[in-house]
Amino acid sequence: MTTIIHATEPAELLGIVPALAGFTPRCSVVLLPFRGTRTHGALRVDLPAPDADPDAFADAAVHALLQVSGVDAAALVVYTDDRPLPVPDGVLLPHLVLAEAVGDVILEAGLHLVDALCVTPDGWGDYREDDPTIRPLESIPVGDGIPGVGDVSGDQLAGAELPGSDLADRERVGRALAELEELLDRRPSMSPARDTNPIALITAMEVLDDLPGFVEELIERPADDDPYGCAALLWCLARPALRDAVLVQWATDREFGCRALEAQMEFSRQRGDIPRAIGEVFLGRGAPPDPDRLGCALELVRLVAARAPRQAKPGALTAAAWLAWALGRSSHAGVYVDEALRIDPGHSMASLISTMLSAAVLPEWVLRRR
Repeated sequence: MTTIIHATEPAELLGIVPALAGFTPRCSVVLLPFRGTRTHGALRVDLPAPDADPDAFADAAVHALLQVSGVDAAALVVYTDDRPLPVPDGVLLPHLVLAEAVGDVILEAGLHLVDALCVTPDGWGDYREDDPTIRPLESIPVGDGIPGVGDVSGDQLAGAELPGSDLADRERVGRALAELEELLDRRPSMSPARDTNPIALITAMEVLDDLPGFVEELIERPADDDPYGCAALLWCLARPALRDAVLVQWATDREFGCRALEAQMEFSRQRGDIPRAIGEVFLGRGAPPDPDRLGCALELVRLVAARAPRQAKPGALTAAAWLAWALGRSSHAGVYVDEALRIDPGHSMASLISTMLSAAVLPEWVLRRR
């Protein structure tokens, strides 16, 4: 069922932004793409640094907006912690030059500018008024009662924190990882020592015999009390060929994951070409994934990253960043990838995702989502 939300006044538009975005933006520029009289989502970008070029920022932001199919109009909302500046003949809204630059590029792109608004700690105003009036924040209606919309009171970083884990959890996973590395790095002979933990041996055999089946099972059952399952996934996510195959599988299905794994293994052996269909998934193109499936995978990887020893975290954090990006949660992706790069500054996949986020690159399937 489609829920129609009517917003005929600027305050009403501000009231639905959190519902559209899934959070209440802070220190952000939000663009709402319209098709006719309806908006189908929200694009959020961090406010640029004070010394950044507003024209370059506007070009990049509107370029992302134009990727939304059928867009013919847009609304602009700036959320800032800065306060309006009193001037002799009234007030000056913060980030006026930036808002004007973005508005100009929207118009130059042939789009209609629906609204250009600013939300500050003191109230909200309209950039297009010659003498802006600061209206109270209480005049913005709260979007309660919208079907399917949960708590959106947190900002864009709410929910990005990893689950809690204690030292005992991390030590158990660390020991399991050490045991599995000793077995998996000795393949294919798998000649275990007499004192090898049988659980480690069974887990290692599952990974080697049927990796797609193993990772499929992981997203279908809780991993809270399975240090060897966590460790095995950490081992996979630390190896680029396996990591990429796992992520592609979670974005598609087990059958496609088998194809991706075979292609990655062939690429590792002979440096051949990765099939186009597999590369397209990784770039966020093609058929949209099941968001519930991606969400389960993201929660699994977040749990594994939380329980991993510090030096084993980057692979899981990078996987979490890609999954968050694939779901359209670029702010969360940035949190995970920044932490991965703090631990391992040379991590190539984390660096690539960081570059994509800096360029405001979004998956095509997110931009096409109704």
